[in-house]
Amino acid sequence: MTNRKSFTQKAAIALAAVGAIAGFAATAQAAPIRACLITKTDSNPYFVTMRKGALAEAKKLGVDLKTYAGKYDGDNQSQVAAIESCIADHAKGILITPSDTKAIVPTVEKARKAGLLVIALDTALSPTSAADMTFATDNFEAGELIGRWARKHLGAKAKDAKIAMLDLSISHPTVDVERDHGFLAGFGDKIKNPETFNVPDPRIVGHVETGGSEEGGQKGMETLLARNPNINLVYAINEPAAFGAYQALKSVGKAGKVTIVAIDGSCTGVDGVKQGIIAADSQQYPLKMAALGVKAIVTFAKTGKKPQASAGKDFFNTGTNLITAHPVPGVPSITPAQGAKLCWGN
Repeated sequence: MTNRKSFTQKAAIALAAVGAIAGFAATAQAAPIRACLITKTDSNPYFVTMRKGALAEAKKLGVDLKTYAGKYDGDNQSQVAAIESCIADHAKGILITPSDTKAIVPTVEKARKAGLLVIALDTALSPTSAADMTFATDNFEAGELIGRWARKHLGAKAKDAKIAMLDLSISHPTVDVERDHGFLAGFGDKIKNPETFNVPDPRIVGHVETGGSEEGGQKGMETLLARNPNINLVYAINEPAAFGAYQALKSVGKAGKVTIVAIDGSCTGVDGVKQGIIAADSQQYPLKMAALGVKAIVTFAKTGKKPQASAGKDFFNTGTNLITAHPVPGVPSITPAQGAKLCWGN
């Protein structure tokens, strides 16, 4: 009886141990993949939409996603702190819209050395290779679309156009330079000294920095109108700058008489196209960037496979569509009603 009891007790202990190990394994297997989204701010509709897209995809795929944001556009310190937190949390990947494309690189390198997949969203790091991949709009293509449309829309008047260039900041390599150069290429201009925007073409009245704000757009437009009141085409780096330009034109009785083109595709911007304030607008897709980013982290966590760039590019192109109520031959576009179904943030 003693030996039988001892055997029974040992068997029970062994079974309990096996059960505990199995339970631990099951728990470990069920543990969700951890990931982080770090945006420039949490107030801009563009990044709010990006966060919504990431959270929705994370919920669908069972990912434990933590979100962080800078206190203001350019807040590199908060983004550094967020990456450090993600490393400490043993996240599998980080999605980031860098506030400072160069200053954040050493911290990104630290995360990659710790085994995290790092994907830049919307804005590439400098150098681009500092991240494992970038998911973004082809900003040159977005600019080129509105440039091609503007040239066709103006027709014979294009050769004598007087163009106002409302830029962001010449120090911003992706958004400003690529969109700017794309527009000029689409319109047919030759850029001989792009780094200083010294474009020797009498059709370009001038370049002004707007900061991408409505106030900056209005002041910039006023400056260029004082230089040449015959401006008939406005290139705006984004929709707030475009709305500011419209206010400046409205104040001198030229609203609706000058063609304004822009890039972004927010719901507010699409509404501006509906109202005739913006004639053509290239739309980008932050929700898609974020959703694809979450999927890429899951794939990496399960297989170790990293995302691949689009053919011929050093980033993954998430696409763009031209929105206009006035389509022109040879330039693909969608209607404002179609754009409204795809837009981000009000």
